[in-house]
Amino acid sequence: MGIDIAKVKAEIEAGKTALGIEFGSTRIKAVLVGEDNVPIASGAHDWENKYENGIWTYSVEDIWKGLQDSYRKMALDVKDQYGVTLRNIGAIGFSAMMHGYMAFDKDGELLVPFRTWRNNITGQASKELTDLFQFQIPQRWTIAHLYQAILNGEEHVGEIDYLTTLAGYIHWRLTGERVLGIGEASGVFPIDSDTKTYQKEMVQKFDDLAADKQFSWKLTDILSEVRTAGDAAGTLTEEGAKLLDVTGELRAGIPLCPPEGDAGTGMVATNSVSKRTGNVSAGTSVFAMIVLEKALSKVYSQIDMVTTPLGDPVAMVHCQNCTSDLNAWVGLFKEFAETFGMKPDMNELFGTLYRKALEGDPDCGGLLAYNYFSGEHITDFVEGRPLFVRNAGDRFNLANFMRVHLFTSLGALKVGLDILLKEEDVEVDRILGHGGLFKTKGVGQRFLAAAMNAPVSVMETAGEGGAWGIALLASYMLNKTEGETLDAYLNEKVFAGQEGECIEPDARDVAGFETFIERYKSGLPIERAAVENLSGGNYA
Repeated sequence: MGIDIAKVKAEIEAGKTALGIEFGSTRIKAVLVGEDNVPIASGAHDWENKYENGIWTYSVEDIWKGLQDSYRKMALDVKDQYGVTLRNIGAIGFSAMMHGYMAFDKDGELLVPFRTWRNNITGQASKELTDLFQFQIPQRWTIAHLYQAILNGEEHVGEIDYLTTLAGYIHWRLTGERVLGIGEASGVFPIDSDTKTYQKEMVQKFDDLAADKQFSWKLTDILSEVRTAGDAAGTLTEEGAKLLDVTGELRAGIPLCPPEGDAGTGMVATNSVSKRTGNVSAGTSVFAMIVLEKALSKVYSQIDMVTTPLGDPVAMVHCQNCTSDLNAWVGLFKEFAETFGMKPDMNELFGTLYRKALEGDPDCGGLLAYNYFSGEHITDFVEGRPLFVRNAGDRFNLANFMRVHLFTSLGALKVGLDILLKEEDVEVDRILGHGGLFKTKGVGQRFLAAAMNAPVSVMETAGEGGAWGIALLASYMLNKTEGETLDAYLNEKVFAGQEGECIEPDARDVAGFETFIERYKSGLPIERAAVENLSGGNYA
């Protein structure tokens, strides 16, 4: 069924649309949705971080150039498809990579270059704050960057008037409002899911910790106000409209939803905001996010605690490595085929090899592999070495070989998830898988179901991404009815009839994965020996 051009044109002219723009690590994407929340236009701008003076950063110039270019391309897409100039939008939302550090003085000037989530330069602060709060504070969190700057004696800290994230910065410049969505705020400082704001006792502990420095500010003076999904978060100013649309066509006064992080928009885009649901994104890296019914009993270094855009607690297991080694082996099979004069289609090659894994023994026939292109904090590795090892008597065949590399792509993730599912007895009714690992129908999905012993669904819309997710949050703020919750809105007005394909865990697969993961954990000293004794390559 094609798009009804006349209907969409009327929606655009009447301002019955919502725009989401998300700043990813390599792409800035703008997605405009119509009244039915289906994307009707988009635009994208590629960009790259830079490593300057020991810091991973993006320049302010690149931020605005990318924002304006992605918006311009989306507006041109509207003009090309529907023959109208985009002047009015129902609501707008911005999101970006979570965490990082953007500190501004009272004149709104950036005090030091933007420090992104990718910087691992806050080790001392991360450890001390985790001990102080008894709450896991990862190195990439904004508060860890702030405290590390204090520990380093950096002069700019005393001049801070406003401290925010990339999403918060964009929103502030376009609206004048110093606010963050609660999911984004949960990567700045720990959140109290009952009060829907920063943890009061932890704020006081931090202020006490910094008291001897005699700064002119207290922590809450410089942090954003916290808002939840559906809350109003300001309107586009005249200056903001000109910053976003350099042609001057876009009108001011458009309402904005609270800016969110990419974790929150990923939850929305996969309809995983309800308690006892979760999503797993599996590509070059892999992470799982599970919405909890209650807080965990204690602190785990392997698990980060954030929130949904509604403020419900979410446990996040993030692993550095997923499909890179698997892809390398498929590349080797491609080279093998080419040596015999064949020219395999890569999609067909991936699909054939992935499906072959379904024929393997439940436990991979005794084979063992590690996909550690880089370090893996879940298993306490600073560096990694891709590794395949077996006993002479193991069942070494193609099916088991592919199966073990698919299993190990989820190995570190399972170690982290087992803390939640087995030690904390977290209950999960539904997991939504998205990313490259799930491209071959029914394979990665089946193995994730085995690893988690939970049903796993994959939906077509899972590939729409975070820009669509923040557009949905803008749409929710604009269109929700009295008392309508975000999960109800998503279920009834976005994902209705889109159940996706669900695979229930197979008992033999579950038992096989359990056997494999015990072998995986027992074999970690082999991986450590490889790191210690095999040098000379760049594995970062």
